[in-house]
Amino acid sequence: MEIPAKYDPSGIENKWYQYWLDHKFFHSVPDEREPYTIVIPPPNVTGVLHMGHMLNNTIQDVLARRARMQGKNTLWLPGTDHASIATEAKVVARLKEQGIEKSSLTREEFLKHAWEWKEKHGGIILEQLKKLGASCDWDRTRFTMDDSMYESVIDVFIDLYNKGLIYRGVRMVNWDPKALTALSDEEVIYKEVKSKLYYVRYKVEGSADEWVTIATTRPETILGDTAVCYHPEDERYRHLAGKRVLVPLIKRSIPMIADEYVDREFGTGCLKITPAHDVNDYMIGQKYNLESIDIFNDDGTLNEKARLYIGQDRFRVRERIVEDLLNHGHIWKIEDYVNNVGFSERTDEVIEPKLSMQWFLKMDAMAKPALEVVMNDTVQFHPEKFKNTYRHWMENVRDWCISRQLWWGQRIPAYYLPSGEVVVAKTAEEALEKARRLTGNAGLAADDLRQDEDVLDTWFSSWLWPISVFDGIRNPDNPDIKYYYPTNDLITAPEILFFWVARMIMAGLEYRNEVPFGNVYLTGIVRDKLGRKMSKSLGNSPEPLELIARFGADGVRVGMLLTSPAGNDLPFDESLCEQGRNFSNKIWNALRLVKGWTVDNSLPQPAYAMASVQWFEARFNDALAQIEDNFAKYRLSEALMAVYKLIWDDFCSWYLEMVKPAYQQPVDRATLEATNRFFGKLMQVLHPFMPFITEEIWQLLEKRKEGDSIMVSAMPVSEKADKELLAAFEFAESVVIGIRNIRKEKNIPFKDSIELLIKGENPASQFDEVVAKLGNASAITYVTEKPATAAGFLVKATEYYIPLGEGVDLEAERERLEKELVYMQGFLDSVMKKLGNERFVNNAKPEIVENERRKLADAEAKIELLKSQLDELF
Repeated sequence: MEIPAKYDPSGIENKWYQYWLDHKFFHSVPDEREPYTIVIPPPNVTGVLHMGHMLNNTIQDVLARRARMQGKNTLWLPGTDHASIATEAKVVARLKEQGIEKSSLTREEFLKHAWEWKEKHGGIILEQLKKLGASCDWDRTRFTMDDSMYESVIDVFIDLYNKGLIYRGVRMVNWDPKALTALSDEEVIYKEVKSKLYYVRYKVEGSADEWVTIATTRPETILGDTAVCYHPEDERYRHLAGKRVLVPLIKRSIPMIADEYVDREFGTGCLKITPAHDVNDYMIGQKYNLESIDIFNDDGTLNEKARLYIGQDRFRVRERIVEDLLNHGHIWKIEDYVNNVGFSERTDEVIEPKLSMQWFLKMDAMAKPALEVVMNDTVQFHPEKFKNTYRHWMENVRDWCISRQLWWGQRIPAYYLPSGEVVVAKTAEEALEKARRLTGNAGLAADDLRQDEDVLDTWFSSWLWPISVFDGIRNPDNPDIKYYYPTNDLITAPEILFFWVARMIMAGLEYRNEVPFGNVYLTGIVRDKLGRKMSKSLGNSPEPLELIARFGADGVRVGMLLTSPAGNDLPFDESLCEQGRNFSNKIWNALRLVKGWTVDNSLPQPAYAMASVQWFEARFNDALAQIEDNFAKYRLSEALMAVYKLIWDDFCSWYLEMVKPAYQQPVDRATLEATNRFFGKLMQVLHPFMPFITEEIWQLLEKRKEGDSIMVSAMPVSEKADKELLAAFEFAESVVIGIRNIRKEKNIPFKDSIELLIKGENPASQFDEVVAKLGNASAITYVTEKPATAAGFLVKATEYYIPLGEGVDLEAERERLEKELVYMQGFLDSVMKKLGNERFVNNAKPEIVENERRKLADAEAKIELLKSQLDELF
């Protein structure tokens, strides 16, 4: 069989992915097998593949492929999220390019444009995931605005409203002036910003020249002030009790009030109170029944209630009002100041605290059981350290603002009567029926009701994802939800631990009385070499599909996983992908080597090959047990590294060298069959990490029939490894390395055979034939005395010698031995120092102390040998 000289992933990847699709290997339906289920964290329908997706989905695919090979009925369910804010922003921008304003369209007209955009651009990311090798069941692809998903969200809203958990009220919310919608607290990102602290003077009403000074970072909100507050125990201001002050520039009279909320040490100890534009001021305003004056329009410009700067942007007003305050003598001083400012997670716009009528979901009762199942490990976090973060969030949970002032999303099923009363119903017809019953007015018509204009927060649909993808809300006893729920593993990012993970747990407990998944694997952030988060805005994020084109999907997958332990950030460098590609080439060259052998059925199996096969069998089982343990502990990076070393070091660098026949000589049948068997097993163990090259090689190793695939073959299971055999080979390995070092130092070419003399016990005698082959030793002889004119080395307590012929440079040999003696004496000193430290001996683990004692004995024996060799040399 002609094997190409170089591995070319491009054609191979397309070939096998199509083969898998054609044979529906990714597809799952309920049956009698144990299910294994992962639901994809649905990427935004607007999205394209970035490095975070690459990492997350590679991990999901590794787990899914491995479970499939373990005989489980594996379903990795894909889908996308409608992403209200991001998608609506893109559609609005596209319409603007066409000269169309959203405000000129009806809701139905706008939604038609949004759906057209979704059909054209949505789902790109899912197609890109196929290039990565994602083994999703594409027949089950879901979208959060699919009819069944949409209806599930509406059903849940109605149910929670009827349970008294959803309510409507005026609250201080996080307002995004760019997206023109409220945000939940979790959608606000706080950043340190270099600001100014303005000290502003308010004149005491009725006084000749008495002033009160406050400090603020937001002078534009002065126009909405309705009080000035001081601490009741602050002697500086107690005389102002009952007095009033005048708001600068507009001279509105407002009261001085006293409250313990005020920090006497901050600024001047006096605080301006603007209930409509600060959450803490709002609470004080409620306490003292203060007027709330909302001076901002939804887009962040000032309205008529501000009385000044009407229609101007809030940040432009900040500049202008500071100028006017200075001109009127109202500013005492200005200081540089660093403060935390809230930004919209979606638009990066500075958030405006705003009083607004919104819909909220009560969280206290739902949060308690969702906290308990994580703390008692019903749901296990990997790594466990994130339990503390989760607990902090859940113990400080606030009611969830679930309404958004958008059109793209699930419209809130609330209908308003002319009287202002509200009915919640699934359809307009049901709402009318309810309204007639509520009012007793049978003459009410459909036109008398008005449906709420808002849609639900995107997270209000995605919190149902593990249930709604199986239609478990509408049809709670259908075969899919009963078979696939709860799912097994969730792979996601720590930053959405509360946004999504916690809420899915709440929804699972509420609607299935069961957690939605057993394990949560939390990935780190992909960063560049400078430690910066990769992003398109910084220009430091490589294009994933370009990486795949250059290094192959397998190479990129290995590159992503080699340095990404759970929960830790991934310091990504393209050289990691290059390492992955080099690994592909290494395996490919090993295949070419083995396929290049000719077999002679009449040949008996040589002793060296028999010993080699026995060793690799033990080594394979030993490594496989370690790999299985890593998977059990969700240490995927470590599992990959163990497979990598098993193939690169043990199989390619040692085993193949041990068993390969001499140049242009045939191999025996038993050795070839064992080698092919090992190669196939190695490809199976590697397959979850590198699906494409492993399929290609598995298919080439022996004749397969149509419909065969490595991805549905049985994953090898570790058997008991012969530890004594492994220890013996480790000893033999050191002997081979010692021979190679002597050859290098003495310039003895490998083609020149040597004689190997052994003085002392040889615990690796069963590998003498292997040592002879790898060291090109014509004879191995056991001696009781050190021979004259021989180069030697020590492995533990056993001495090895290679007789040297004429022409040896004795001076060079003396220098080499003396240099090695100095090194060993230094090493011995360091070990003795450590063992002479009582704290180390008493506190270290016994096995560590014992290991140091072995090092001491070995070093002393080595020094004695070196001294003996020097003595005999001269």
